[in-house]
Amino acid sequence: MISRPLQILGLLLALTALPAAPALARNAYPQVGVGAQYDTTHVYVDPDKVDAFTQSFLATFGGASTKQVVATVTPTPSSTTSQLLQTPAGTVSLFGFKTPIPYPFGAERTGYLVTDMDKAVAAARAAGASVIVSPFPDPIGRDAVIQWPGGVNMQIYWHTTKPNYAAFETIPDNRVYVSADAVSAFVRGFLAFSKGKVVSDDGKAPGIEIGRPDDTFRRVRIESVYGRMTVLVTDGHLPFPYGHEMTGYEVPDLGATLQKAKDSGVKILVEPYQSSDRQAAMVEFPGGYVAEIHAAAKP
Repeated sequence: MISRPLQILGLLLALTALPAAPALARNAYPQVGVGAQYDTTHVYVDPDKVDAFTQSFLATFGGASTKQVVATVTPTPSSTTSQLLQTPAGTVSLFGFKTPIPYPFGAERTGYLVTDMDKAVAAARAAGASVIVSPFPDPIGRDAVIQWPGGVNMQIYWHTTKPNYAAFETIPDNRVYVSADAVSAFVRGFLAFSKGKVVSDDGKAPGIEIGRPDDTFRRVRIESVYGRMTVLVTDGHLPFPYGHEMTGYEVPDLGATLQKAKDSGVKILVEPYQSSDRQAAMVEFPGGYVAEIHAAAKP
């Protein structure tokens, strides 16, 4: 008979030989992402601000809008205008709801195209995400909303007819604010789902990047098939407008882009500053959409 201490030792050795749950998720499911140019920031504005937002966003970054349609894009009855604003620096899914917005829509930050909805949902769950809106049909495919540790909501979508979009000239940052309590679970889970990698993890990033120039904070940068993500780990003591922005747009010339923005009715909320290898500013478009815009620091 095997003694109880030996049984316990054998169990511990077996457990330590198992990969962690995210590693299992990373290896057990295929890559379901498509590419950064198929990922959009979800922007909700009042219907009477849709045209002003469209004009200012395209004047700032270039590009064009798809034809505006009126559709139901939620699993329960609703009505919204819907269009894509496709620019060299990033794409916006723009909604101007004519009806009250069904919960929890409006809180999801992004839409990520996947190759297979069922496999994507299974992979997200295995990586630690909650499915807060189960898959449902829309006029051109299927959608679901998932939530990562830290309360980060994302929509995943699949198109009946495979889209074909040009690659971005510069890939935008998905800017995610999480607490120190949630960051490990969030990063671990998202890396398992996206099969991405951490490209930098700075525990003393300049606080000017979150409106606190006398402090430092932790900043994690991730790259994956879904593009770039900047994870900002904070205590939640954030001056306006930090935390309201969802996306950081990279441009070749920050000054020229900000001038275009101002000329098209955009407010400059935070004047340009330099931090590490970037110059950046914070702006607000008509309709209330807040964004970070950055460029490589000039030598």
